[in-house]
Amino acid sequence: MKVLSIQSHVAYGHVGNSSAVFPMQRLGVEVWPVHTVQFSNHTGYGEWRGRVFDGPAVEEVVQGVAERGALKDCDAVLSGYMGSADIGTAILRAVAAVRAANREALYCCDPVIGDTYSGVYVRPGIADFMRAQAVPAADILTPNQFELDLISDTPSDTLEAAKRAVASVQALGPRVLLVTSLTTAETPPDAIDMMAAEGGAFWRVRTPRLDLKAVSGAGDAVAALYLVHYLRTRSAALALGMAAASIHGLLRRTAEAGSEELLTVAAQDEFVAPSAAFPVESV
Repeated sequence: MKVLSIQSHVAYGHVGNSSAVFPMQRLGVEVWPVHTVQFSNHTGYGEWRGRVFDGPAVEEVVQGVAERGALKDCDAVLSGYMGSADIGTAILRAVAAVRAANREALYCCDPVIGDTYSGVYVRPGIADFMRAQAVPAADILTPNQFELDLISDTPSDTLEAAKRAVASVQALGPRVLLVTSLTTAETPPDAIDMMAAEGGAFWRVRTPRLDLKAVSGAGDAVAALYLVHYLRTRSAALALGMAAASIHGLLRRTAEAGSEELLTVAAQDEFVAPSAAFPVESV
């Protein structure tokens, strides 16, 4: 299995490709990472060094991969934080090139826009680009609850409302949708939910809420895990259970260590043999 992953990259810590690539590799996937930025660390620290690449720079790298004749073997494209509209355009051109070489290839879009704690944190125009262009192009979409509400333009404060929001987003294009960090009126205070949808059916998995410092990169990791498990099983429900078990194990290990960064390497066994499993229920 081979995945083209187009995301940000940091030298220190684990966000973007630095969070997504290793879990996929640990699961036996050949990953071709293309970086949209090269930073010393994620921007949540308030200070960082490095630079942002433009759309043509991304397209140039993808073109070089294409010139090796490799795109016909690409099973999926994964994208995350885009940074600018021209980066988004470059990603969608890469998706088109992969699909032209392999019509069975999937596009998994993690529509990074913001979260409930900080609101929208991408540049102006990115949210509109996501909804108008990236979301319709995606086969698999992995928003958090805040992003689901923004893209669907409807609240998801109850289970039924969340299902309606998911269905409205699927009507834009994605046939598979994973909602992360989902809290509805039905979610107990000591738990957090994830929900997947495909073909008009919905599934939910509930995991214990952790006493965890604010860490970045978990969404990038879970999108990568979900993509790999979906590619292998072609089941939104099975992929949900597998990805939820692994991400909970990673976050639990991170919480136990009191780390400000994901313990992506130290907790790597959680990707292949999670220490706990959680039931997936049809809802």
